[in-house]
Amino acid sequence: MVLRSLRRRLSLEIRTYRLALQDPRTPKSAKWLLRFTFVYLLSPLDLIPDAIPVLGLVDDLVIIPGLLLTVRWLIPRAVWDDCRRAAGES
Repeated sequence: MVLRSLRRRLSLEIRTYRLALQDPRTPKSAKWLLRFTFVYLLSPLDLIPDAIPVLGLVDDLVIIPGLLLTVRWLIPRAVWDDCRRAAGES
């Protein structure tokens, strides 16, 4: 039950960020940072290699959420609310 809820929440977040990326009202800086975040997330290259115990995994747990929080801070509230509403409807 918890995994299903987590999957639903993650799916909603991904759709919201995708809509924000496509929205013309989203600032270019937020779009660039969001693209970089997705590329970094999917890339096999890391700032700190995963082979280094603990630090290799912790960097992903700190960097990705930090980048996403920065993107959220750059996107105007009205745009984010519209994207969130549209993501919830689909």
